[in-house]
Parts: sequence; C-alpha cells; structure tokens
Amino acid sequence: MENFKMIAKTLFGFEEILAKELHQLGAQNIEIGTRMVSFVGDKGFMYKSNLALRTALKILKPIYNFRAFNEASLYKGIQGIDWSKYMNSNQTFVIDTTVHSDNFKHSQFVAQKCKDAIVDQFKEKFGSRPSIDKDYPDLRINIHIDRDQCSVSLDSSGASLHQRGYKTATNIAPINEVLAAGMLLLSGWDGSCDFMDPMCGSGTILAEAAMIACNIPPNINRKEFAFEKWNDWDNDLFDQIMDSLMKKVKEFHYTITGYDKAPSAVMKAKDNIRNANLDEYVKISERNFFDTEKENQGPLHMVFNPPYGERLDIHLERFYREVGDTLKQSYPNTNAWFITANLEALKFVGLKPSRKIKLFNGKLEARLVKYEMYAGSKRTKFQESNND
Repeated sequence: MENFKMIAKTLFGFEEILAKELHQLGAQNIEIGTRMVSFVGDKGFMYKSNLALRTALKILKPIYNFRAFNEASLYKGIQGIDWSKYMNSNQTFVIDTTVHSDNFKHSQFVAQKCKDAIVDQFKEKFGSRPSIDKDYPDLRINIHIDRDQCSVSLDSSGASLHQRGYKTATNIAPINEVLAAGMLLLSGWDGSCDFMDPMCGSGTILAEAAMIACNIPPNINRKEFAFEKWNDWDNDLFDQIMDSLMKKVKEFHYTITGYDKAPSAVMKAKDNIRNANLDEYVKISERNFFDTEKENQGPLHMVFNPPYGERLDIHLERFYREVGDTLKQSYPNTNAWFITANLEALKFVGLKPSRKIKLFNGKLEARLVKYEMYAGSKRTKFQESNND
C-alpha cells in the first residue's frame, strides 16, 4: 500500500503529546504545527490513527493544494480536482471550511463556491450531480484557506473523534473526551498506581483514564468513521487493524475511583462507564469530596474538572479553599491535577502549584494545575531524601 501525508487536528496545548502518540503508533515524517500534527502512513495506518489516537479530533487526508486570490481562482482550483475519483453523482457530500484570509471574508461563501465547482464538474461530465447532506454525507471535504494558500482534504473521521460512542448521558458542564485524555497524558497518568476523579460528573475522565491504563483504543465504541463510505474502503484491513490493536490491551492492577455528590451525575457516570465496557475497572459512588479521605497507603493520581462558576452556581472562594484544605489534610502521597478557567479562583486553593499548563476548555482559556501532596510534610520529605 502506498504512503501518503495526513493531518491530525487537535486542541491547543496537545500538539506535543499527539506527536508522541503518533510516534508510538509508528507514524513517519511527524511534523508539529499549531493545533495539528502532520505525518505519513498508508491506508491501514489511517484506520489505525482514527481508532487509536486519544488526542486527535480529526484525521484529514490532503489531496490538493493551490493558490486562491479571489472567487474565480478558488472555483478554478476546485475544478482542477477530478472529483469522480472520490464519489459518484448518486452520492452525497458536505464541505467544512476554515478561512484565515483577507481575500475571503466568509467561510459560508467559500463553501458555496466550492460546492458549485464540484456540482458543475459532475453536470458537465455526467449530466447528473451529487447532492449535499450535512448530517450523513458519503464524502466530507475539508477546505482550509490560509492567506492565498488553499488546501483541500478528505475528512477520514467524520464526526469529531472526541465523540467516542460511549457517552449517552452528560451533565450541565461536561468535558470533551479529547480534552480529558490530553489532560491525563499531560499529567503523566500511565496506570501504574491508584486513580481518582473526586468530582466525576458524567464519568468522562474516569473512562479515558481506564482506557489509557488498559491500553484500550479510545474509539473502539464508535459507530462509524467517514472512511467507511470511501470508494477504497477495505473492511478486511480494518478488521485486521482492530484485532492487532485489541491484542495490545493489557491488565490493570490498581483502582479507579469516581465520586460525585449529585445522585443524577453518579447515575449518568455509571451508565457511560457501562456503555464503554469499563465497569470492571471503575467504581463510582455518591460522595462529597470534602467529606472524604484517602483510602489506600500507596501513591494516588488524581485528575478532575471542578466547576468554574461559568455554568454551575457555586461560591468560588469557599469552594476552592475547601479543595485545597481537603487535599492538604486528607490526601497525602497524592499528585492532584485539575483544570480551571477561573484563574482568580486558584488564589484561594492555598497551595502552590508545581506546574501550570495553558489549555482551552471550549472557548475558555484554562490552566491545568498540579499540586503535589507529600506523605508527610514537605520538610520531612526533604529531610528524608537528604538522609538517604
């Protein structure tokens, strides 16, 4: 099978870990960009990257690049592609556009022009034309214009890859699955100790943590990928890739625990964990984190998404102070990570973060922060290491 270039789209701040994931999967010619990583592989690797990458939102296959200065050159460039290689006139398509250019102000206008160029080509050649289907198209086309450079790609994923297929129930402020997986990987979670999400909401962080710990492909539960409707779809190859990934699933010998004080959240989280076939690894109970303490002696890895006061009504100062107090008094020998878009609120935690990483939760600029809780006081820990 021939190799070709692909582009994996991701969230801001995850470019390096996505590149690392691609390297571990066996990608070639990996190059990091902004919110994207390009790489080279064959058709089997395209299937594999859609199934196995935790921090990718889309896998695009570029097919053509040209310069577009105006409406006429855009139309001509799109007509320069032989679209009958990718679909026939009975099929459906949709165009997604991203535009950063003074020549084109509106992405809708660009999508309309490109659609006209494709449809006109079919009418001239075959006397009939494919139609648009925004929800379930046979072909999803991605147009990216940066200044005068227009790149045309086929979207091999379809719906964003954060839609893993296990989440049927969500809460008021759910976290995106790719964001959850990226936070876990940035935090160094690898399944080598106990794990906890003390404010688990609908269970996204717990599900992603269990899949990382067991090396389960994150998109194993997805109903479909866009490449399944492509002319060159190879079902046997896909099954082969799936089998090889499932052979690499490993055992996990620690605990993964989730708490939430809302009974409705606990029910949703349990449903989602069950949908993901992860209930043998994850235990969820209705508890208020501020009334709990660490249950095991060994190290604990904690990652959570506390409310920011954006969509959930809380008393921020009191809430974040209680987060700090609970960690300090009740969770020794714990690495605690959480994300917040309320940077003011971090002042109330009363602990100094050992790391701060800039991320975005949706459109909100956020920080992923790490607090290290030592087994004794920090001073004792320091003295012990000096006496060794």
